[in-house]
Formats: sequence, structure tokens, C-alpha cells
Amino acid sequence: MSDLYLSRIRRWFLNSPPAEWALCRLREVLIGALTQGPIPRHVAFEMDGNRRYARSHKIETIEGHHLGFEALARVLEICYKCGVKVVTVYAFSIENFNRPKYEVDGLMQLAKMKLEQLIQHGELLERYGASVRVLGQRDLMSPDVLEVVDRAVATTKHNKTAILNICFPYTSREEITTAIRSTVEEYSTTPRPHSTPFSQSRITQKILSKQGDNTELLSSIRESSPSPPESRFDDAESISSSSATLHPDSPPLKSGAGENVTIYPNAENITAETIDNHLYTAGCPPLDLFVRTSGVERLSDFMLWQCHQDTHIFFLKCFWPEFDLWHFLPVLVEWQRRQKQRDQDEKPGRRVKQA
Repeated sequence: MSDLYLSRIRRWFLNSPPAEWALCRLREVLIGALTQGPIPRHVAFEMDGNRRYARSHKIETIEGHHLGFEALARVLEICYKCGVKVVTVYAFSIENFNRPKYEVDGLMQLAKMKLEQLIQHGELLERYGASVRVLGQRDLMSPDVLEVVDRAVATTKHNKTAILNICFPYTSREEITTAIRSTVEEYSTTPRPHSTPFSQSRITQKILSKQGDNTELLSSIRESSPSPPESRFDDAESISSSSATLHPDSPPLKSGAGENVTIYPNAENITAETIDNHLYTAGCPPLDLFVRTSGVERLSDFMLWQCHQDTHIFFLKCFWPEFDLWHFLPVLVEWQRRQKQRDQDEKPGRRVKQA
């Protein structure tokens, strides 16, 4: 009996109503069991292998991408049903514009069609309260696609339970560059009003008072100082006695002795958290799980910043259109096992015992 014949029999059996009902019940049981353990809050998928799947099944490339979007719908339901709060998918890389024009145009139209379906038949997103966010360079989208993107975002913005981040068109280096650029702009063009209790003449007099009791020098400074008389002290003794420095965030003095100055944020205060707040994924929880299909073991300029020391990365050999619960289940179980192991290692006294 040929493999093709066996494949047809298996497909017929799995698509029969009894088999579909049994598989559906089994999925529900497995997902229910998964929810008894820890669940990642943020999962990223690099949906790779659509073209190779199409070639291996002798179908058009665009059909492979179409099946990839269907796989995404299956995976989203699994994630949201398990309790994942944020799903980020790599839908289109900026580098993909180097592909043949007919394929790029086909991908754009496919994205437009699928987003329109989300708007018109958004039962999945509505059921789990998921809002759509499109992350990437908007100026690279055609006007008709951009219009649909804005409608999809606006239609689902009231959903607050979960998030679907669609990276389109996107590269991580471009995202990081944009975050750094906006951080620099904020720190160099956004002044922060600040009030200091010391006028220029008072600062000068305090410095001179540190040099000793030089009456003649203090007198010359008073005569040449352009500051108003009320901002001067009457004698050097009062100057040297007020040596305390106020905190930068202290309110201005009410006596009128202070001056309003413009202070820009200190670049020394820029931290990793500052960059986080300027990324496309700002406000999302840290990335817990990264999954890439097709057997390729690299990140390919996706979520480079978001992958941190606690992100678990899995490279699977299946093509993305084949990806379903049976591929995702072992990944989630392994992630849960690692989380439990980490929690045990962090328990008080365990490190002492190991030492």
C-alpha cells in the first residue's frame, strides 16, 4: 500500500466527525491540564517555513503563506485559552522587500485580507479580549494596507485582556534604532522646569566665602554683581552660614531669592528600562518564550532586545503551516518544567545545601 494512499486514509479519518469531536475534547483536556501550572505571559513566534512548505507540497508560494495565517489562528486560540497575555508574531521583515515583487505584493494583499477578516469576523479576538497592535515601519506600507491596519487597531482597541502584536514590516535593529533616537530626542529637546534657591551672585559669594574672610574681595564682587540688591546677603557671615544645598526636586524658595532655570534630563539616567519604554513593545510584559519553526536556529533580527536572560528559546523542525497544539504542547510542558526547577533552585536553604 503506497504512502500517498495511507496519507489519504489518515486525512479522511481525522476529518471525519467522530474523529474531530474526539480530538476537540482531547485538546480541551490537555489545555485544561496545562493551565494548572505556570503559563508564560509573553510568547513570540517566528513563523518560518511557509515557502518551503509550499515547495514540498507542490503548491503556490502564496498558498503556503495563506496556510501560515490559518496556523496563526489556531495558535492564538491555544495561547489565549491557556492564559497567555501577549502574543508577538513576526509577519513580515523589512528584508522581505528584497524578494520578487509579485511575492511581496501577494504578501501585502494577504495581510490586508486577513486583517479585514479580523475586523469583520473578529470572534476570536473578541472572545479573549485581545487587541491588535501592528509594530513596524508604517511608511513602508502601501496606503490601502495602512488604512486596513489602522481600522484593525481602532476596532480592537477596547479589548484589554490580551494583546496580539503583529510585527509588520519589522526588524529588531530598526526597532532598537528608533527607540534610541526617540530617547535622545526626549533627553535633548524636552526641558524640565527647575527652580534653584541660589542666584548667580549668591553662588559666587558662597565660593569666595570658602576662601576665607576677605572683606575687600567680597566688596568688589558686590559692586560688580548685576543681580538685584534683594538677592545679595548683607554680610559674609550670613553667606557662610547657609552652606546647605537643597535637593534638585525641592520647591523654590518663597522669599524670592531663587532663579528659574531650564534643566534638561541627565543622560547618565538612561537605563535599559528607558530603552524598554521607547520600544514598539513598551508596556508589554517581559518575553518568556520564543519559538521559531522550520529548523533554522537563529533569531533573524527578531526580538533581539526583548530576549533576555530568562527568555526560553525553542527551535522546532516543523514548518509553520504544520504548527498546532501537538507541536506547541511539548514546548509549554518543557517551559513549565524549567520554571518549576528554577523556583526550587531559588528556595531559601537550597543553595546552602548544594554548597
